[in-house]
Amino acid sequence: MILALGVLFSRCTPDGSQGKEFEDRNILWFDATANFDRFCDKDSILFYLQKSKDVGITDVVIDVKPITGEVLYPSKIAPVMTSWGKSNVVKDTTWDMLAFFIEEGHKLGLKVHASTNVFVAGHNFFDRGVVYADSLKAKWQTLSYLPQGLTPISAQKNKYSTMLNPALPEVQGYQLSILKELVAMYPKLDGIILDRVRFDDLNADFSLASKEIFESYIGKTVENYPNDIFYFEEAKRKEGPLYKDWLEWRAKVIHDFVYTARQELKSINPDIVFGDYTGSWYPLYFDVGVNFASKEYDPDKEFDWATPKYKDYGYAEALDLFTTGNYYFEVEKSELLAQADTTEKTLESGLVVKKEDWYTVEGAAELVNRVTMGKTPVYAGLYVEQYKDQPEQFVKALQMCRKKSQGSMIFDIVHIINYGWWDQVKAGLED
Repeated sequence: MILALGVLFSRCTPDGSQGKEFEDRNILWFDATANFDRFCDKDSILFYLQKSKDVGITDVVIDVKPITGEVLYPSKIAPVMTSWGKSNVVKDTTWDMLAFFIEEGHKLGLKVHASTNVFVAGHNFFDRGVVYADSLKAKWQTLSYLPQGLTPISAQKNKYSTMLNPALPEVQGYQLSILKELVAMYPKLDGIILDRVRFDDLNADFSLASKEIFESYIGKTVENYPNDIFYFEEAKRKEGPLYKDWLEWRAKVIHDFVYTARQELKSINPDIVFGDYTGSWYPLYFDVGVNFASKEYDPDKEFDWATPKYKDYGYAEALDLFTTGNYYFEVEKSELLAQADTTEKTLESGLVVKKEDWYTVEGAAELVNRVTMGKTPVYAGLYVEQYKDQPEQFVKALQMCRKKSQGSMIFDIVHIINYGWWDQVKAGLED
């Protein structure tokens, strides 16, 4: 049967110990731009909320701030998105989409969360968004150190997200003001889930502002910047003497923002569920300056990129809800052994990945639970499009998420709609 809403329970952690009691959740994500036209219509919202409830979803996440930096509610701070893409649909601003989601979701017994993309403010494929429309905020975009030299992210058209520099105080202040406004506007909102609270990748940010903030952190001048961090030889990255200090500092930047955001938002609504959404690949997540582990977990004992102080910047303890992208086609760890291709993959930033157990839905969930150490409930997530034309594998993956974490997260409803996989969702959520 499908678990009832609001059940509190304790699952075993990978080492067999019992963690805290957390709420069982089956979370369904509603992406802002992929569903823009669909959710400009009240009847459509009602229909899909009911469908979600019927198949066992307990929580819905409404993306209200996509990567453009625009928002889908009547903000007085951020620009409001009233249209998207080539569609002729124009949003009717006489009614509030998020308020409607909250009201109608609650009638069905669903928890309603809002998600915001934090350190991003533009869509590079369409030259659209805050950094394209506001010359002042354009200066906030991240500056990447690439083999060809320092390059603003808006000039990197292979990347769709125009990421900002998270280290800039003015960027943090602006994003916090939006988050605080959102929580204050919707007192009945159950939770807020932060997305893209990170640097773009290992190549970012190498602006002079980042240099000065980093120098303040380490207490000395960087004589040869950026080569003291790393440099390139024949397009291959080579570590400089301050490389690990740089990784440590980046983790502190994100850690400090997460804790500040929690404090600020809880001061407005103490009952708001404060959540975060990241990838699950912890061995590589230093690439984006994020340490989502518990402060009690010491990566320095396991990974050569970590310093003894890196553990101090884990932020699992700050979260009431943590959902991760377990974005792998292979579900069970044993499936990885059956692959005929090579066991290595190169990331966008140039890091080379060795495919290990965590490169599966099962292994990733175990890894995240291990490093977060029961300090926050973990909801393992799936990217539905990875299972296109493979509905049985999707069901298997969803069952694995529930088995190995506090529940599940499905990204995104648009794929469930397009594939007609409502029965598969129901099957995957059944115990």
